[in-house]
Amino acid sequence: MEMSGYLIATRKEVAEFAGVSEATVSRVMNGVGPMKEETRSKVLRAAEKLGYVPSALARSFARNRSGNLGVVLPYIPKARLFSSYYFSEMLSGIGSAVREQGYDLLLLFRSEQEPQEYESFFLAQKVDALIILGSRDEPGEREAIRKLKEARHPFLVVNQHFKGESFPEVDVDHVEGSRQAVTHLIQQGCSHIGFLNGPLTYSNSADRLSGYQKALAEGDLHLDSSYLFEGNFSRRSGYEAAEKMRELLPEMDGLFVSNDRMAIGVLQKFREWQIPEEKYPKIVAYDDSDAAEITVPPLSSVRVPFYEMGMIAANKLLQIGNDAELFRTWFDEPVRELLQAELIVRASSRGNTHVNN
Repeated sequence: MEMSGYLIATRKEVAEFAGVSEATVSRVMNGVGPMKEETRSKVLRAAEKLGYVPSALARSFARNRSGNLGVVLPYIPKARLFSSYYFSEMLSGIGSAVREQGYDLLLLFRSEQEPQEYESFFLAQKVDALIILGSRDEPGEREAIRKLKEARHPFLVVNQHFKGESFPEVDVDHVEGSRQAVTHLIQQGCSHIGFLNGPLTYSNSADRLSGYQKALAEGDLHLDSSYLFEGNFSRRSGYEAAEKMRELLPEMDGLFVSNDRMAIGVLQKFREWQIPEEKYPKIVAYDDSDAAEITVPPLSSVRVPFYEMGMIAANKLLQIGNDAELFRTWFDEPVRELLQAELIVRASSRGNTHVNN
């Protein structure tokens, strides 16, 4: 490939000439991360041949790197955070992407009692980019994330949407996932369907409520507020919410639960009452964790691609350091990646069949 002395080669042209990815070209030119000497030499020869000069912005960004991708997690005393299917799957996906690109993962815990100061992680050069997990729609949280955007620090919010804001996000279509779950219960003959949700400060809880309402409307069913219950996503909160459902049984013939752990708590209470399985309301939960398959009866559940969400979020953020143009547009045209959920049908919503799908 011959280049005129009046043209400047692009990173894409160097990548094609060397037979590597554009990200590899950037890593070589910026001296970031581990690299095989053979690959490095190949890229440098291609750059010299084509007269490639990396942008000043990209070089400046690389020089100030810490080599860490930060992940913010909620700090909850005595909570088994890493046993949570949501956090373990998400962190696995993030970790896979980080390892492939030669970065380190830095876990940062936030306490609900302390003001959020996400910008300080960048000012202290602890991280090059930030993924925020478990965030809630509260004034202090919104303000802390706004500051990140105003200061043009690379970040992504995962599994949370802030209505009215334009934050970069990776999320799941929880409205559609919930609509599928409740529609399935209606198709199974349920006409009095309860809903055990999480706190509405989480956008996914609000989305699941919307999906529940949408499915009832499509099925010409009345929404009865006495059939609405709230927990905090823990097994204990599901166990306690079941106590409030007792007076509605057996009329309540269907139940949609916002995560598997709460559904397991409900089933625990049903067993304590010695309710025969054939008398349970048909149940659909959410997340499709490993536990959903081994409950009695096995739980129908909406599968959420948490691992994929984590990997996509990390890959998108790590690309910023290798792409000056993406860095410039990241804050002006923030990404909102919306993944799809999938209903997995098992025995809990089909009666006492104990047949997995």
